[in-house]
Parts: sequence; structure tokens; C-alpha cells
Amino acid sequence: MTEEPSDDDRESAPAEPGPDRVRSIAVHREDVANALEASLRSDREVVLRVTPPFSGRMRARLHALDAGGSGVSDGDDGGSGDDGGAPAPVHIDPRALVADAPPYPEADDTAAEHPGADLETRRERHAANVEAWRETVRERVGSTVEIEVDGEDRTVDVNALG
Repeated sequence: MTEEPSDDDRESAPAEPGPDRVRSIAVHREDVANALEASLRSDREVVLRVTPPFSGRMRARLHALDAGGSGVSDGDDGGSGDDGGAPAPVHIDPRALVADAPPYPEADDTAAEHPGADLETRRERHAANVEAWRETVRERVGSTVEIEVDGEDRTVDVNALG
């Protein structure tokens, strides 16, 4: 027979569990590569986002933050508490998920490596360099990552999918 929680227990329990419950996140390798490439190639900040309600195992999904720099998009209030006290989503920089990320291949570098090649050949070689970079990033997704919980970094496991 289980005992019902008392009114005091109910009042002291948080309204919604916070990110401190998260023990592991699952990320798709392709999402990590896409987020990292978008962050490196544009002025947009692209992250992997874990959204409430939080549990021990969570899925982190690709998410573009507002290009204006406020960190707010898609109805995310940035954790201001205006949503009835629900915890804010956790944003993970894709660079934190990749061990020793190689530099992104630039088109000018490809052109410099093959100065006598015609434009179409340089495009093909650059596309091959980008795909090789993406494959390396997918292979180097780490097994742990630091997330911020209540102003402190906390290590959680990473389960790379795909």
C-alpha cells in the first residue's frame, strides 16, 4: 500500500521538474552537423534544444535562435517566467557536442588548391570537401556534454543517433 503525499509535500514539490533531472540527451548526428555548419556559415545562432517537460532521457532537436541576438524565437520566452513558471528550454551549442571539430572548408581554399581547374571542377571538389567535413563532424559527436543548470555546468551523457 502506498501512502498519499501530504499537502505539505505537494506544496514543496516543484510545479514542473527542471533540467537538473536530465541525465542524458539523444541527438541525431545529422542535426549536429547541420547546426554546426549553419552557425559557422551564417550570422544565425543554431543550437540543439531540449524542451520541458524534463525527464532523465531527453531528445535535443535542431533549433535556430533569433538572428537579432535576443535568444528568443518560436514562442520561447527565454525563461522569463511569463509562461506560468515552467522551466526554460536548454540550448546546447553544437561546438560543445563535437570533439576536435575540423575547420570548415572554404571555397577560396579549394580554388587555391586547384588553380588550374575549371569552375565546375572546383565546385565539385568543394562539395566533396564539405561532405568530408560533415562526415568527420558526424563521427566526432562526443559521449558527454556540459549543460547549464541553475547557473552551473553539469555533465550529461550524449547518445548519438544515426
